[in-house]
Amino acid sequence: MLETQELTFYKLLIIFILNFSRTAIKTIKISGTPAIALDYDGTGPLVVFLHGIGGNRTNWTRQIKFLSPYYRVAAWDARGYGASDDYKHELNFEDFCHDLARLLDYFETDQAHLCGLSMGGQIVQHFYRLYPQRVASMVLAATFTHWRGVLSDDALAQYLSVRETPLVNEGKSPAEMAPAAAKTIVGPLATPRQRKIIENSMATLHKESFLKTLRAATAFELELALESVAIPTMLIFSEFDKLCPADYGRSMANRIPRSRFEYVEGAGHLINIEKPEQFNTLLLDFLSGLDSETE
Repeated sequence: MLETQELTFYKLLIIFILNFSRTAIKTIKISGTPAIALDYDGTGPLVVFLHGIGGNRTNWTRQIKFLSPYYRVAAWDARGYGASDDYKHELNFEDFCHDLARLLDYFETDQAHLCGLSMGGQIVQHFYRLYPQRVASMVLAATFTHWRGVLSDDALAQYLSVRETPLVNEGKSPAEMAPAAAKTIVGPLATPRQRKIIENSMATLHKESFLKTLRAATAFELELALESVAIPTMLIFSEFDKLCPADYGRSMANRIPRSRFEYVEGAGHLINIEKPEQFNTLLLDFLSGLDSETE
């Protein structure tokens, strides 16, 4: 027992030293139309994080710091979000997938592990549909096959009303819209700091690009045939998520061969922000398990 405790202590000490000695997370922009901004750190196999419809790359900072001692970890701002460029034309939802292919090209890698939450998970599924050979594994968190797969017409109309009406009909800014919108997705046990992180993400949305994304993403009803998924897949859903309930996540997992389903208690929709330690542990366990299979 003492020997095991000593090994655990030294393992934790090494992890602490690695994290303490790391350089700051790097932010870059990948050239193209539009240019795509991302944060990244670490070396090794590439892991890419994709935020939800009201988020940005900074939602994943805790995950980058945690995983970068083991992997090269990147989190993007999708086109029209954060430090990424806006664009003139209307959005075709599959544009996100082609942007993601550019990101993998930038890192000169054939494959990446992809983790998407909410709309980010929707993008991951369709990237796999379009570029299956470029996906090593998928983590689908608090997500859906398509918006009407998880929301009734009335629920979707209410979701859009909370976001579109203030911006379009009332002339408000994203910062003015953010508090009410954040309340609809945050869990009851979230800390004030976590609530503020979620509000701040919404407050910095690019108004016109966000409205384009709302229209394109919610109207995009093409589904990935989950039964055809042939790569390791983990699904993470939570207790207090009203947008993407855990039962819906289980139904998705039941359709994906050899998938892994994880249920996180006490979190709302933004699981990685509200329960970062548990989310990070699940990620590392899943990814390190894949590494051991290839050894």
